[in-house]
Amino acid sequence: MEIIIRQYNPSDLDECRSLWTELTEHHRNIYNEPSIGGNEPGFHFDKHLTLVGVDRIWVAEYYGKVVGITGLIVSDGEAEIDPLVVLAEYRGKGIGTALVKSMIEEAKKLDVQYLSVKPVARNTDAISFYHNIGFRGIGQIELFMELRDSDLEKWKHSIELFEHFFVY
Repeated sequence: MEIIIRQYNPSDLDECRSLWTELTEHHRNIYNEPSIGGNEPGFHFDKHLTLVGVDRIWVAEYYGKVVGITGLIVSDGEAEIDPLVVLAEYRGKGIGTALVKSMIEEAKKLDVQYLSVKPVARNTDAISFYHNIGFRGIGQIELFMELRDSDLEKWKHSIELFEHFFVY
């Protein structure tokens, strides 16, 4: 198996925008919300690239084709993996695992104490993936309420956490 994890370079821009679009499409599907990410979601990668810097983005090549992307946001002795995307047709080949393991090693080099990931609540595949790779601690929980009229049918019911029930 030929998986190469390497740092991002500007010639990867189009592939990374496509990967970001795929991530957005996945979120649109699991939330049944076509407006997520706007009209051109791939360009959100550019904003992320500016936020984290080119030295904190890595790509996965599989037999020479860019098929995955990840990033590492580092701040105050902590780091977050964001994003982690592998093209759907290449999942299950160890590419996501290779990307995450690379970020774990990078975080260790940076002497980071805590490494986190923040999959969206409905991305049960991602939650299982991260749990299986060793992310077992829960550091914080983000709660929110919708302030506009909402179609209650779009919410899934329910998750229990500490004897409280939540929609997601």
